[in-house]
Amino acid sequence: MTSARRRLGLQFWLVSLAAVLAMAATASLGRWQLSRAAQKEALQAAIDARSARPPLEGATLAALPAATGPDDPLVHRRIVLRGRWLPAHTVFLDNRQMQGRPGFFVLTPLQLQGSATSVLVQRGWVPRNFQDRTQLPQIPTPAGDTEVEGRIAAAPSRLYEVGATGSAEGSSRIRQNLDLAAYRGETGLALAPLTVLQTGAASDGLQRDWPVIDAGVEKHYGYAVQWFGLCGLVAILYVWFQIVRRFLRPRRQPAA
Repeated sequence: MTSARRRLGLQFWLVSLAAVLAMAATASLGRWQLSRAAQKEALQAAIDARSARPPLEGATLAALPAATGPDDPLVHRRIVLRGRWLPAHTVFLDNRQMQGRPGFFVLTPLQLQGSATSVLVQRGWVPRNFQDRTQLPQIPTPAGDTEVEGRIAAAPSRLYEVGATGSAEGSSRIRQNLDLAAYRGETGLALAPLTVLQTGAASDGLQRDWPVIDAGVEKHYGYAVQWFGLCGLVAILYVWFQIVRRFLRPRRQPAA
């Protein structure tokens, strides 16, 4: 081994330090993604366990305090509601998709049988009229007592909107988003703090192909593989360029 090979200059140590820091960072990020995956697996298991439990009755929602939020353990539980629809308070959430098609989510409160409490039911999806964006689709709503099967859910997810929250396109029934507290004050209903996502086959002209509840575990495993792969790549490149090639470099022949 020549003295040139034995001597390791400043550049070698700087590259080595950078490689160690890069490997430590990417390995740490990979481990963090694995921990996130474990958390999401626990969440998915909890959701599946809730969904498998026997259905609740509507009185359960009527007894909830007003401060109940989307993290309540009742969310994702199955439920059976009995009562009568209040179609005068039906609202249409715009720009909602089902199977890649834009349209409306239709929401109607259901007053529970023998109670003053109403539950806002996300009844399903319907396409919109693209020639007249203000035209409301005709949604048949059964009169009298009815039974609704579904699962407990938080308020519908919010979409980005320009300007203040409120009616859209001149109609208070077509909205971009819906705030439960504001809707409660607007309608004067004794509204439960959680909603119900109606399940079952299509009816009343509404589709109910709701997306499967997925905590997103696979995404974190994918990210972890990427970070660990990058860590391994840095290690391989470091070993090849800083060690292997250094010792495989041919000796220079002395000048004649």
